[in-house]
Amino acid sequence: MVSMASSPPASAAEIERRNPRKPDERVPRAALGLLGLQHVLVMYAGAVAIPLIIGRALKLPPEQVAMLVSADLFACGIVTLIQSWGLPGIGIRMPVMMGVTFAAVGPMLSMGTNPAIGLTGIYGAVIASGLFGLVAAPLVGRLLPLFPPVVTGTIILVIGISLMRVGVNWAAGGVGNPNYGAPLYLGIAAFVLCAILAITRYATGFVASASVLIGIALGMILAGFAGLVELDRVAAAPWFDVVRPFAFGWPSFDPVSIVTLCLVMIVVMIESTGMFLALSQITADPVDGRRLTRGLRADGLGTVIGGIFNTFPYTSFSQNIGLVGVTGIRSRWVTVVAGFIMLGLGLVPKLAALVEAVPQCVLGGAGLVMFGMVGATGTRILGGVDFARNRNNLFVVAVSVGFGMIPLVAPNFFKQMPHALHPLLESGILLAAISAVGLNLFFNGFGDRAESREAAIRQAEVAQAH
Repeated sequence: MVSMASSPPASAAEIERRNPRKPDERVPRAALGLLGLQHVLVMYAGAVAIPLIIGRALKLPPEQVAMLVSADLFACGIVTLIQSWGLPGIGIRMPVMMGVTFAAVGPMLSMGTNPAIGLTGIYGAVIASGLFGLVAAPLVGRLLPLFPPVVTGTIILVIGISLMRVGVNWAAGGVGNPNYGAPLYLGIAAFVLCAILAITRYATGFVASASVLIGIALGMILAGFAGLVELDRVAAAPWFDVVRPFAFGWPSFDPVSIVTLCLVMIVVMIESTGMFLALSQITADPVDGRRLTRGLRADGLGTVIGGIFNTFPYTSFSQNIGLVGVTGIRSRWVTVVAGFIMLGLGLVPKLAALVEAVPQCVLGGAGLVMFGMVGATGTRILGGVDFARNRNNLFVVAVSVGFGMIPLVAPNFFKQMPHALHPLLESGILLAAISAVGLNLFFNGFGDRAESREAAIRQAEVAQAH
């Protein structure tokens, strides 16, 4: 793929000349459902990945993992409606699909595997960080200079590398599997990987955009022939059920976990800022400071809703923003319909049970692509950083990536540190983020706000390209 970071963002006039549709034009009703479903299918694999990661890492029973999937789809729908349709003072009212952010996975895994915190502690930290996001939304624009490409590129690179461990273990059959690494698992994972790459190479348009989901479906069929798919729980699951708040119990509030996820929330909102500004360029629909604040408040409110309904922090999905540019359909009513579809899918437990039944080796082949692309996006952002004239940027990346690798390569590195700090110290993503921000301030100082705004747009364009 050709990087979009090297060319300046197109002006609103240029975009309008290429695509004469109005930014909020009503789409014919006959097309709304199909266009909304297209957005759902493009994001579906990424949307269900995180509840599967968290649920299986915490060794939850299959029924509870399926519950996490249902809760995630349900909350995706609600938060997408809030962002696209809007509430008073909340929601950017643009074609945005919302999903759980990968940035929170590392810290949440550290919290969830800590017996003193667990799943209810995760939900307490999620709710608190969402409330923080609601309050901090108007201030995020002032924080943009703290997150130039050298910082955000490093953070996203470390997120991708951290998640690759999950994908690799899935491909081998899953941690704890007595047949871990069996040739059958590796063969199916390789088949899914090759299928995704082939679809991406030879297909076009929507089919290419949904390559990961199609690859998983093909892998599921192959795994079924190999006797690895158990559908008993799918058959037993009901067709309809409501998603109940606090299904795992009342949340608990651990101070260090809250601070950790608040730091994640800042990173998420900075990333969302770039996405909104880039979407403004694509749709020729101006975004001023007040509108940007409304969009970031939706991130915060969506995260609160996530904690209440047994799921996790929310952000805008870059692949769907890229789909807006590819299709030229710039109406928010398409994503409103997609939000209703997601909400409806969350009320179908049989579908969530089917997702939970996908063998881990199938998910592993897809995970290598999904998580690898996260890291590749970080690399592409770093490709726009000037390392030749400013060698100090090399130190920012080198040291920060080193800090980010500590929990991966030496899990006991911080064993002697106070136990309360483990959710922070055991997250390579947070360590990399703190290091990158601090070192960038040390070497480069506090950047210009206007330049930071342009850099955020370019970074979002790079993320959309994958």
